Amino acid sequence: MTKTTDITIIGGGVIGLLTAREFFNAGANVTVIEKNLLGQESSWAGGGILLPLYPWRQEEAITRLAIQSHSLYPDLSAQLLNDTRLDPEWTPCGLLITKNPDITAAQNWCNTNNIEFERPEADFFNEFNTIPENPLWLPKIAQVRNPRLIKSLKQDLINKGVTLLEQCELTGITLTQNRISSIQTTTGQLTVNQLVISAGAWTGQLFQQLFPDMVSNAPKVAPVKGQMLIFNAQPDTLHTMVLDGDQYLIPRRDGKILAGSTVEQDNFNKSTTTTARDRLTEFALTLLPALKKAPLIHHWAGLRPGTEYGVPYIDKHPEICNLSINAGHFRNGLVMGPASAQLMVDLILNRPTAIAPEPYKLSRLVD
Repeated sequence: MTKTTDITIIGGGVIGLLTAREFFNAGANVTVIEKNLLGQESSWAGGGILLPLYPWRQEEAITRLAIQSHSLYPDLSAQLLNDTRLDPEWTPCGLLITKNPDITAAQNWCNTNNIEFERPEADFFNEFNTIPENPLWLPKIAQVRNPRLIKSLKQDLINKGVTLLEQCELTGITLTQNRISSIQTTTGQLTVNQLVISAGAWTGQLFQQLFPDMVSNAPKVAPVKGQMLIFNAQPDTLHTMVLDGDQYLIPRRDGKILAGSTVEQDNFNKSTTTTARDRLTEFALTLLPALKKAPLIHHWAGLRPGTEYGVPYIDKHPEICNLSINAGHFRNGLVMGPASAQLMVDLILNRPTAIAPEPYKLSRLVD
């Protein structure tokens, strides 16, 4: 006889894992099902800057989740390190944005959202080869090291007794009237109470597969490929994250430096290309000439869960009473993750929400 879990989450990326943790902390029994290995898709592949790129150019709905998550990350990271001894490397190393033609909008956004900013002095640019335009220094913006955050979240959930099923793919559902009673997977059938789909870039495809007759309330999530590089630099080669145009450099604590990233419509193709490698290499070596001494050690690609305007779906399904969606975070899964998990749990448990839920509804109108 199999015990029915309170919450079953489909998708073991950072959104699924954070949502599982939030449910556990609320007293729920949780199972996470991942068709591959936990956190090995876009959660692993991204850069880890904990701020949307040029957030004043983004939808207000993105800002609300980002700012709430910004307030949650210090305690989350400290708790994970204390409880698992695995450091997610939350590092408030600051972000330098070299070119801001819309500087007034940028400063207004920072003031409105209590994000500290300064105009950087000329010596900020001694190590860079760029032409600043209204540069902005955000000294309190942090990063996390994605793979280490995933490892610490996974260990934390194991420690808490959350059931994690890897290499387990959802293949079908049993829908009785407007309620899911069980799901079929490649490792067997499971009864469910509440089902949450957080399958990243695969969410839209999975939903269409499971619910082909519910097109009107289907989450419109599609894959958007991004490619990145990492250089094996010496520690202290770069002290802060740098956004220059539409590309960036991110220094890890051990000296390694990430260069990213591309935005490509290429369906579910995760292959890397020499064109992207050459473009990112040229950007990195031009902006930071010191990198010419550092070997390029890895080039990879990941699939982001793209949506219209980059706003995720965080909502209970309007027709199926025990189905919810938490997916579609595009480039900002880590940026918006803690607040997205909090909102999802608040909605399912009928708690007051810290953020107004309307912008994330499945039924929202698209201009």
